[in-house]
Amino acid sequence: MTRPIRLGVNIDHVATIRNARGGSLPDPVRAAALAIQAGADSITAHLREDRRHIRDDDIERLRALSAPLNLEMAATPEMVALAVRLKPHACCLVPERREERTTEGGLDVIGQRNSLAPAIAALNKAGIRVSLFVEPSPDVLRVSSELGAPVVELHTGTWCEAVVAGHTAQAAAEFERIKSASLLGAELSLEIHAGHGLDYATAETISELPDIAELNIGHYLIGEGIFVGLGNSIARMRSAMNAGRARLGSAA
Repeated sequence: MTRPIRLGVNIDHVATIRNARGGSLPDPVRAAALAIQAGADSITAHLREDRRHIRDDDIERLRALSAPLNLEMAATPEMVALAVRLKPHACCLVPERREERTTEGGLDVIGQRNSLAPAIAALNKAGIRVSLFVEPSPDVLRVSSELGAPVVELHTGTWCEAVVAGHTAQAAAEFERIKSASLLGAELSLEIHAGHGLDYATAETISELPDIAELNIGHYLIGEGIFVGLGNSIARMRSAMNAGRARLGSAA
């Protein structure tokens, strides 16, 4: 039997709009509640060191919602301590640079292995599901498994950019990397998630990969929500993902 695929909705950019003017509106927690109503299985929020969008009190309020909270964060002592105190359902460790507009590329789990190990161990001990945001590379997946992270989230940005640009050969090669990484991850007993740059079409396509358990999508959904309403954009994304997963079931 084909397992369903989960949708995590990232509400960071609702907070970006709020913070552009100051004040409390629009409220990212209200957006999260609407996302759950529209079909999201979990809510993702990235608490950055500089608090450029999501704030500490947003995380406190998000924990009270009915869906699991996936806290994206850098693997710093401050953030690990905060996560251990708040105990979200999950933490996704991501690279973070102040000058970037959004997360760009996956964690250097090989080069940062010694610094990541204690952070992963502390989160595991606290009963928080740990995910590493990584490139779809065999070596990276093997090290992620050795570090004791039960989940990896594959960076899909390069593939999505190639699709949008119409670079067919590059897109095909990048998708093959993602497919191979998802297969290897499953062999390593990792739970495989994916995210970054996904739209309706690419989310439907990647949902056909049987080892992908969850997609995390934010910017596109918030942008589409300006035109069609956030609930409608999430419902349509949910339908696209279900359509891709249904084709997998038909092929089986």
